[in-house]
Amino acid sequence: MNSIDKQLRAEQDVVDGLYRRLDELRAQTRDRLARVRQAGPSGSPQNRSERDAFATLYEDRVARLEAVEDRLAFGRLDLAGGERRYIGRIGLNDEEHAPLLTDWRAPAAQAFYRATAAHPDGVVLRRHLVTRGRAVTGVEDELLDLSAVDEDDDRQLSGEGALLAALAARRTGRMGDIVATIQAEQDAVIRSALQGALVVQGGPGTGKTAVALHRAAYLLYNHRRVLERSGVLLIGPSRTFLRYIDQVLPSLGETGVVSTTVGELFPGVVATGTEDDAVAEIKGRAVWREVIERAVKQRQRVPAEPVRVVIDGHTVVVKPADVRAAIHHARRGHRPHNQARVTFVRDMLGRLADQYISQLAFAVAPEDRGEILEELRSTREIRIALNLAWMPLTPQGLVSSLFAKPQRLADAAAGVFSRAERRRLERPADAPWTVADIPLLDEAAELLGEDDQAAKAQARLDAEQRHQELDYARQVLQQSGNALVSAEVLADRFASSGPVLTTAERAAADRAWAYGHVVVDEAQELSAMAWRMILRRVPTRSLTVVGDVAQTSTAAGTRDWSAVFDRLLAGQWRQETLTVNYRTPATVTRAAEAVGRAAGLPLTTSEAARDVPDALVTEHVAAEGLAAAAARWAVTEVAAVRDASGAGRVAVIAPASLIGPVRDALVAGGHGDLIGATRAGTPDLDAAITPMTAEQSKGLEFDAVVLVEPDAVLTDGGPGDLYVAMTRPTTALRVVHHRPLPEGWPSA
Repeated sequence: MNSIDKQLRAEQDVVDGLYRRLDELRAQTRDRLARVRQAGPSGSPQNRSERDAFATLYEDRVARLEAVEDRLAFGRLDLAGGERRYIGRIGLNDEEHAPLLTDWRAPAAQAFYRATAAHPDGVVLRRHLVTRGRAVTGVEDELLDLSAVDEDDDRQLSGEGALLAALAARRTGRMGDIVATIQAEQDAVIRSALQGALVVQGGPGTGKTAVALHRAAYLLYNHRRVLERSGVLLIGPSRTFLRYIDQVLPSLGETGVVSTTVGELFPGVVATGTEDDAVAEIKGRAVWREVIERAVKQRQRVPAEPVRVVIDGHTVVVKPADVRAAIHHARRGHRPHNQARVTFVRDMLGRLADQYISQLAFAVAPEDRGEILEELRSTREIRIALNLAWMPLTPQGLVSSLFAKPQRLADAAAGVFSRAERRRLERPADAPWTVADIPLLDEAAELLGEDDQAAKAQARLDAEQRHQELDYARQVLQQSGNALVSAEVLADRFASSGPVLTTAERAAADRAWAYGHVVVDEAQELSAMAWRMILRRVPTRSLTVVGDVAQTSTAAGTRDWSAVFDRLLAGQWRQETLTVNYRTPATVTRAAEAVGRAAGLPLTTSEAARDVPDALVTEHVAAEGLAAAAARWAVTEVAAVRDASGAGRVAVIAPASLIGPVRDALVAGGHGDLIGATRAGTPDLDAAITPMTAEQSKGLEFDAVVLVEPDAVLTDGGPGDLYVAMTRPTTALRVVHHRPLPEGWPSA
């Protein structure tokens, strides 16, 4: 047996032992979960509550142990003192609590990513383990201390094979983690401090999304006490993108992150409408804070004429002067509209009660004044008059009325928007919500607050429920003769014995939830109003923000991080830049940067990690032949990149008007089975060929891309969209066009 075979056999023995331990822990956890479930719903409230908590704990632990099956161990460190340390997705100890596998996020694993020959950090040798399933198929060693190796050592030392193998791997329609191949500049970002906002700028393919996800996993590992209570929020550009990355965090041992889009960030509302980018830009302006505040105040109105109401033969008058004084009094408290309304109503009822009492022929005792106030409150005409003066409002009602009633918008936005801009915003009251509406709803909710009347009604129901629970608890104690527990304590345990929601579930349903950390991907697309909404959810200002200002495709987005964060987070943010492109071949990278530079994009230049022969090919065709040529190239590239396992993905990125014709051409050619099903216009990433627009491709990557009519992509979406489209492939970019290619395109 040669040296390599011996090394593989030795590593296989280690990996077999790690998987045996993993299987033991899985079995133990499943057994504990089964025993908890078998106990059933009976028993005392305290026991039921404890069982719910343990069931949740074990279910989460099983999910974590199941998610780390693939490449459980991927590295080894040989240290100067003779210690050997294996690095993996999670930490494993034996039954005596001796370490078997070091979690990649632990400080003890940091040298696996950062040690170099110049700064070995106590590492003699770094080994990458290549595995398929549970089998070790190869090893690759990086020697960091030459003096520690004998002259006759026959190990194969290369140092970049693991990275290059990962770059060459075929895509599956789902993003994979980079935990085994994190590079030093990426690791420095991942392990950066929790405090403050970290902005990660990088060109296409530099690993921004992967770094953000691994950073989320790292922070959860190192700050678990804080973040498990408050949660981590991940905001992506689309549901397609979130599906694309949904396996990464579970594969890193984390399952509790709340993932959403800006269009879903307001509980109870999902943005399904679409609108022109020009309209979205208007809605994204920071001035909406003042517009909505003005709109709220304008719903607090003084009646033009007195309102006379007869009660039991006595007349009370809702006087404009009294309403004006009560509004002024309520506003002085600086409370949200719906809470301040309680002050207004109480003030007005007091004034009306004084009028009523002054007409009586007898004195009213203080304890009887409450009955008069209640009678006034319940009188229909008075309720109507006070509601017209200060109506309880919902965010949806307030915002929709601004767009559906031009005069209301004109009054609220006087001097802010032009007449033409206001006309662009007009739409029916029942129009579906758009993504740009969501931050406006959130702003309105902040200014309106909850309706106190609904809260008080719920409080009354809660009090009644509490009374019933106390009665039941007293009966239980009387029957059992237990004098050690009070009825109040027992009732509290009844109340806490319902379903146990995870932090993620509770946070996703609560608009006012304060997260411990927020991760924002494709952040360059967010408007000023969207940033206000996000910062409201992270009062600690602990964020990881990743994006590329050259890829901005909306007028509401940003081309300069300083312009955003110097205003919002002065002194509380820092920026890191990623400089190596691990995705796109060098030929394609140079072409994309040349086109972007000619268009005036604020590029962050990057160095491509590799090149691929014939990575960029262009073909000029007749206008009527664009769809057929795109279909032909897509089928050709699928045949080139698809492997026996079904991995290998091709995207056809085209203007929206050509998506349908491309699909039709594929079907007509007998290749409909390759494009899969498209759900409500959402690209199917599991299909071998995915037709999509440049906007839909944002944040994704494919083995090959067929780009259709680049000049139309540029005209329809702007230079940012074209730059995005050109930088999605890992091996090949095929371009079919009829129009002249955009300025800066390299000559053949």
